[in-house]
Parts: sequence; structure tokens; C-alpha cells
Amino acid sequence: MATSSIGTGASPVGAPVTAGPGGSGNTASRRRLVARRFARNGFAVAGLATIVLLFAMAYLGPLLTPWDYDEIDYAAFLQPPSPEHWFGTTQIGNDVFAQTMRGLQKSLVIGLLVGLISTAVAAVVGAAAGYFGGWVDRSLMWVVDLLLALPAFLVIAILSPSFHGETWLVFVVLLAAFAWMITARIVRGMTLSLREREFVKAARFMGVPPWRIIFRHIVPNMSSLLIIDATITVGTAILSETGLSFFGFGVQPPDVSLGTLIAAGTDSALTYPWLFLFSAGFLVIAVLAVNLVGDGLRDALDPGSRRGRRSEPERKRKAARKAEGGA
Repeated sequence: MATSSIGTGASPVGAPVTAGPGGSGNTASRRRLVARRFARNGFAVAGLATIVLLFAMAYLGPLLTPWDYDEIDYAAFLQPPSPEHWFGTTQIGNDVFAQTMRGLQKSLVIGLLVGLISTAVAAVVGAAAGYFGGWVDRSLMWVVDLLLALPAFLVIAILSPSFHGETWLVFVVLLAAFAWMITARIVRGMTLSLREREFVKAARFMGVPPWRIIFRHIVPNMSSLLIIDATITVGTAILSETGLSFFGFGVQPPDVSLGTLIAAGTDSALTYPWLFLFSAGFLVIAVLAVNLVGDGLRDALDPGSRRGRRSEPERKRKAARKAEGGA
């Protein structure tokens, strides 16, 4: 659960973020530069447009159909897609389109909340451990090591029955609780470097409180890392929610998510494919779009990461050309 594709080189420690007029101008200029880099990445733009479209469909789609996700049409059991039921109906007459839109809503919101919460926790814990050091660092890293050692899927599966009947936000908290540890370690390492920089030492010398230094000077200087991590965690959280809901440990009836819909349609995937294909298709599209946006943000915020990823194949091509020339 606590996975991250971000290394310490994905977001290098940059120039200090200042609150003065010059700092504001530099920040605005950097934002424009990042936006231009992102806009030149066709795959990233397509991913962002897809995410916007999915959110629009999830929240506007139910307004276009007369059926609610839990409403039953007693005259249409296991009906294929038709003008009346665009995605067909289930074994008990539920409209698959309405259920898919409801499930898409739930999965997207869960992924978004888990990404934001886990990244915020990672930023606070990692920055506090790196800045204060000593027993604070040892205690927080002990918690990180403990959570990394626990099998997240198994722990959530054991705890989830205790929260049946509770709001689905409890499930969000459980997912976020196992999604921040690796990023916290990266943030801690960056904080150890940042706290020795001149602008942080100057703030300490002026008597600025430690937590203000953390939130005003340290965390803003790793915003690139945190933005990328939050984006990637959204896709991971959607997959985690789907897997847990598939096995009955996530979103509980009568509510639905993409995971519960995929689980309900798996047995009928060959005989009644519309029960499975629409929810599975939206899951693949959503995760792919989020990953494309994450890759685009990484390349826009840190162009060096793209050069690094391309350097290995380029070195292989050069070595092959040299070998051919030598032969």
C-alpha cells in the first residue's frame, strides 16, 4: 500500500521560497514555465482532459438518466444496453449506467482524498523528523518502520468489519494510514539538507518558531515532490480501493464503487459482459489518466528526470553504434 515511484532525485531541493516581491515574481514565473512544459506534453494534457471528463461524467451523468443507482426496474432484468438503459441492467433490474456513475464518483473521490491526506501526513511527519532530529526523529521513524512492516491489505481487511455501517470516510482514513510512509522518509531526507541552508538558519537566528519555519520555508521548497506524490497516490488509492471493495472489505452495500461493481459482474463477464466491462473500463481509463498526469507533472517540475529516464536507452544506442563501428 505504501508504494511510491518517486526517488530523492525526482524533486531536487531548489532555491528558497521567499515571501517578498521578488520571490512572488520568481514563483509566478516558475509556475508559468511549469505550465508551458506540461502543456507541451500531449499525453499529460490528454490525461488531464480525461480526468476532467470522468469527473464531469460521474457527477453530471446521473442527471441525464431517470434511474437512480439503487432503483429497480421490475420490467427489465439482465437487459443489454438499450435506449432506456444505456449500459443495460443487472440481475435485479438496477440501471448499470447509474451504478457505474455512482461507483466512478466514489472511487475518484476516495482516490483524491487518500492522495491529499497521505501526502499532507507525509509532509508533516517527514519535515518534523528531519528538522527536529533527536528523539522526535527516532520516534517518528520508528512509527514509519512499524507501519511499513505491517501488511496493509491484511490489516485493513481485519479492521474493516469493525466499521461496517460507518461512513465510507473511515475507509479513506484506513487507506491513507498506509500510504504516506515512503514519502515521509524522502521528505525527511530533503529536510535534513534544507535545515542547513542559509535562509533556514537566518529564520532560526531571528527567532522564528520551528513550526513556522517548517511550513513557510521547508515544505514549500519540496512542493514539486509533494505534488507529484499526491498525483501518483491518487491512482494507487483507486486501485487499492477497487481491490479491497472487490473482496468485500471496502465500500459496503447499498453504496457502490468500481470495485464492488467489478466484483458483482465478474461471474457474468462472459455471459452478460455489460455487467463487467463498463466498470472495468472506467477503472482502467481513470488509473491510466492519473498516471499520465503524474508523469507529465514530474517532467514539467523536474525536466532532469525525463532526461535521466531517456539517458539509459540513449547510452545503449551509442554503445551499439560504437560496436558496429569497431566491427
